[in-house]
Amino acid sequence: MSENEKTYEEISFEEIRDEIITLIGAKNYIHARDLLLSLNEADIADVIAEAEDELGIEIAVILIRMLPKDDAAEAFSRLSVDDQTGIIERITDKELKSILDEMSFDDMIDVLEELPANIVDRILEKTTKEERKLINTFLNYPEDSAGSLMTPDYITLRQEWTVGEALAHIKKVGMDSETVYTCYVKDRGRRLLGLVSLRSLVTTDEDVPISELMVDDIVFVNVFDDQEEVSEDFTKYGFLAIPVVDNEKRLVGIITVDDILQTIQDETTEDIERMGGVLDSSDKEYFDAGIFHQVRSRLPWLLILMVSAMLTGLVIAHFELLLADMVILTSYLPLLMGTGGNSGSQASTLVIRGLALGEVELRDAARVLWRELRIGFICALCLSAINMCKILFLDRQTISVAITICCAQLIVIVLAKCLGGMLPLFAKKIGIDPALMAAPFISSLTDTFACFVYFTLASIILGL
Repeated sequence: MSENEKTYEEISFEEIRDEIITLIGAKNYIHARDLLLSLNEADIADVIAEAEDELGIEIAVILIRMLPKDDAAEAFSRLSVDDQTGIIERITDKELKSILDEMSFDDMIDVLEELPANIVDRILEKTTKEERKLINTFLNYPEDSAGSLMTPDYITLRQEWTVGEALAHIKKVGMDSETVYTCYVKDRGRRLLGLVSLRSLVTTDEDVPISELMVDDIVFVNVFDDQEEVSEDFTKYGFLAIPVVDNEKRLVGIITVDDILQTIQDETTEDIERMGGVLDSSDKEYFDAGIFHQVRSRLPWLLILMVSAMLTGLVIAHFELLLADMVILTSYLPLLMGTGGNSGSQASTLVIRGLALGEVELRDAARVLWRELRIGFICALCLSAINMCKILFLDRQTISVAITICCAQLIVIVLAKCLGGMLPLFAKKIGIDPALMAAPFISSLTDTFACFVYFTLASIILGL
C-alpha cells in the first residue's frame, strides 16, 4: 500500500462522510454504498442527515434504499422528525413496511410520538390488528411518563420452571427481546414476582427451580411515573433495565438504559435552556429550529426581565437628588449590581443542581438558608475588605464613602446568596421548574435590591 493510500480504519469519520456525499453527488452509488456500510448505524444516520442538508431529501431517500433492511431501520430511527417525515412521504408502502418490520417496538413508538398525525395513520395502516392495538395503548400514555418509554420486548419466565427450561426459552425468544441480561418472573395473572439475571442462570445447575434463584426484592416503576423519576432510579441503582408495572402490579414492559439516556439528555437540555431564560424550546438542533419559534421561546422571559429592569430604574429615579449631590456614588453602582447578581447566580445554580440530583429536598430549606447565609457573609467580608482598600488608597475617597459602599456590598451579597438559595426551593414548592430561578431572574432581582440598599445606606451614612 502506498503512502497516500489509507484503509477505512485509518480514515476519520468526517473524511468518510464527506467522501460519501461527494460520491452521491457524482452518482457513484456503488462505491458510496460500500463506504456507508463500513460505518455503524449511528454514523450512517449522521451521514444521511448531512447529505440531506447538502443535497436534499431525495438523496436521503436514496441512501436509505441502499442499505440492508436492518441497517435502514436502525438509521431511520435515529434521524430527525423532519427527515423521517420527508423519507416516509417519498418511499413506497412496501418500503415503509419493510423498515417498520425491522424496527424495535420502543423505537417505533418513539418515531410515532413525534411524527404528524397523517403520517402516523399511514404507518398504522401497515400494521396488523394486534400490533395496532398495542401501539395505540403505548401512544395513549402521557408523554413524559414511564409508559411512553417502555418496550414490551422482554423475556419472562415462570417460577416453576427449571434453569434448563429457562435457558431453552431464552434461546428461543432472545433475539426478539430488548435485553437478555435480566429476565422477569411473573405468575399466570402477569403479576411481577421477581427477576433472574442471565449470570445466575448460566452459573447454576440446570435442575434448580427458578423460584429458588429469583430475586423478589426488586425495584420497579409505575407506567404513570414521571420519566425524570425513572432516570433517577437508573442513576441510583445502576440498572441496565427497570420493569414497568400497572396499578395492579402487572408487568407491562421494561425500560432499558439506552432509552433513558435520551430522556436524561432531554431533561438536562430543558434545564439548561430554562436557566438561560429560554421557554418551551424545540427539540430540534439550533439551525433547524425556525426563527419565529426561537423568538417565541425567548421573548417572554426577556419581557419579564425588562420589567424587572424597569423596577431598578424606578429605584434609581427615586434617589435622583442623592445622585446629583454625590455623583461619585454612580460609578460604584455597576460593581454592586454585578457582584450581587453573580453571588445570587452561584447559589441558585448549586441549589438547582442539588434539586435535580436529589441532593436537596424541600425539607432542607432551613439548612440551605443557614448555609448560604454563612457562605454569603464570609464572601462578603472578603470582597468588602478588598474593595475598602481600593476605595481608600487607589480611588482616594473619604472613609464615609468607603463605609457606605462596602456596607452596601456586604448586605447585597448576603441577601443575594440567600435569595439564590431559597427561590429555587420556593419554585419547586409552588409547582414550577426550579431552573427558572437561575442567572437571568436572580441577577435582575438582585439589581433592584442592590440599588435600594445602596442608596438607602448612602442617605443614612452620608446624610444626603
